[in-house]
Amino acid sequence: MISLDAVDLDPGLDALRALGGFSVLHASCPLPRPLPALARAYAPAPASDAGPPDAHRDPLGFRVSAVAGAIGAPEPRVAASVAQQGLAARLWSVALGCAVHYGRVPDLDPALLHWDPGAGAPDDLWLPEVRALPGDAATVAAVVLDGHLVPLADALRTRHRVAAGLLWGNAASALAGAGRELERRSGGTDAADRARRLTADLLAHPLLAGAGTLTGTAYRRRSCCLYYRVPGGGVCGDCCFPQPPRAPARPPGAP
Repeated sequence: MISLDAVDLDPGLDALRALGGFSVLHASCPLPRPLPALARAYAPAPASDAGPPDAHRDPLGFRVSAVAGAIGAPEPRVAASVAQQGLAARLWSVALGCAVHYGRVPDLDPALLHWDPGAGAPDDLWLPEVRALPGDAATVAAVVLDGHLVPLADALRTRHRVAAGLLWGNAASALAGAGRELERRSGGTDAADRARRLTADLLAHPLLAGAGTLTGTAYRRRSCCLYYRVPGGGVCGDCCFPQPPRAPARPPGAP
């Protein structure tokens, strides 16, 4: 629970700008161009004969394809994992920043929150209208986990057969990282304490509790995001592997 007298969310969520681009949400402003709502990203994929993924018809497919090209992913599930963790980090950063600095969070309903799958932070998320909700852990979990990360995980598992444990490990890792960055930027103030407590409360959620271990602000996950499979990639700081796993040896005569 946030021990803070809640204040109104200002229409532009201006307090988030001091927290870095990952926490910024373009709010109460016209969309720069027609953008799909995130609800479209979680919907079933269009028919496979519809051609390459389109940012409007298939924003999730477009994003995974763009990530695959950018990092040279050797298989789609690696790109899906990286794409999911990036979106999770954005959503957690926005929600935590608002909860800590306002004591409230905006309604981030997937039908209301718009996404540019071809852009990066802070120009990827647009909220035409700010509707204030409580800033407690249960509400943040409902907004981010239930509203976004559950349907996102379902969509990625259906499309790319990504393991559920990997996706929830990504979600927990993104939360721990967002909380750590928010605490660092809050500079030892009461806001830093609120950020630490809120992050710990959210990591205790049933969907995330088994994903890793939080010690202070350090997090160690029990799964791997697969980034080590990217050419030149390694393991992340919170990975379950101390070093990149080796590919299994091929038996003699194998192609």
